[in-house]
Amino acid sequence: MARRSSRVSWLAFEGWESRDLPRVSPRLFGAWHPAPAAARMPTRWAPGTQCMTKCENSRPKPGELAFRKGDMVTILEACEDKSWYRAKHHGSGQEGLLAAAALRQREALSTDPKLSLMPWFHGKISGQEAIQQLQPPEDGLFLVRESARHPGDYVLCVSFGRDVIHYRVLHRDGHLTIDEAVCFCNLMDMVEHYTKDKGAICTKLVKPRRKQGAKSAEEELAKAGWLLDLQHLTLGAQIGEGEFGAVLQGEYLGQKVAVKNIKCDVTAQAFLDETAVMTKLQHRNLVRLLGVILHHGLYIVMEHVSKVCRVVGGWTGKGGPTAWRPPSPSP
Repeated sequence: MARRSSRVSWLAFEGWESRDLPRVSPRLFGAWHPAPAAARMPTRWAPGTQCMTKCENSRPKPGELAFRKGDMVTILEACEDKSWYRAKHHGSGQEGLLAAAALRQREALSTDPKLSLMPWFHGKISGQEAIQQLQPPEDGLFLVRESARHPGDYVLCVSFGRDVIHYRVLHRDGHLTIDEAVCFCNLMDMVEHYTKDKGAICTKLVKPRRKQGAKSAEEELAKAGWLLDLQHLTLGAQIGEGEFGAVLQGEYLGQKVAVKNIKCDVTAQAFLDETAVMTKLQHRNLVRLLGVILHHGLYIVMEHVSKVCRVVGGWTGKGGPTAWRPPSPSP
């Protein structure tokens, strides 16, 4: 009976619908009973798995890892006592021990059409409408809109003092610029720059005025544990070529990774939906998504698996990120 049950489970995993399965009398399964709860296998985190902490450990004992609730860690190895792991903290970079009970799996990101990498982009609105959106006045409050006078260009609208200042964003040789001295790959790159350095504009960008109904992808990714830190990423040689650019080998917190940088903001937004789907896929034969970084567009960071070439989302090349890895041989 157990073999028949596992066959049904295997078919379901492979994508068969219930209508494809033969009708089986319930009496055939009458003798089957689920295993007692104590006999079920506990969740085991493989090395390289990224988890979130469920609680706080502000006073760690010698050898233990200090962490706060909601911190990200990478599992390095399981201890002989299976209720403990050695892990690396993403924020501090420190390594240490923590209890399995303090860990939880990252939440899957929901596929939501309102989720936006550019919640501050308001599309086709007039200058007067932009002024109304940026009320009451607040230094550094901003939005980006399409230019009505110059189709194809954009306008960065910034609240400063009692005024709203409008900066035309020009297209120059495939890049965007305000002063023709500093150029950007896309709008996300431009906004990221001016949040750190006011440069040619009146003040640093401090607070985005979100378009009504839009949800910030950055906030949702961070909340679910999928937003990685750029400072921990090191990029190396190119290992593949995809439809939207090169795939690079890299390292994230000591782990070998494959990285895709999508610079076109429209394409990056489309890949956000695919990323949401990938957060739901967890299987030993699937190459894992480690997370994303919002910098110069969108960095998609996946574990690196060599000698595979099945591709998802236009990623190609041996050693590049893939969706399917060859199954491990049976023992």
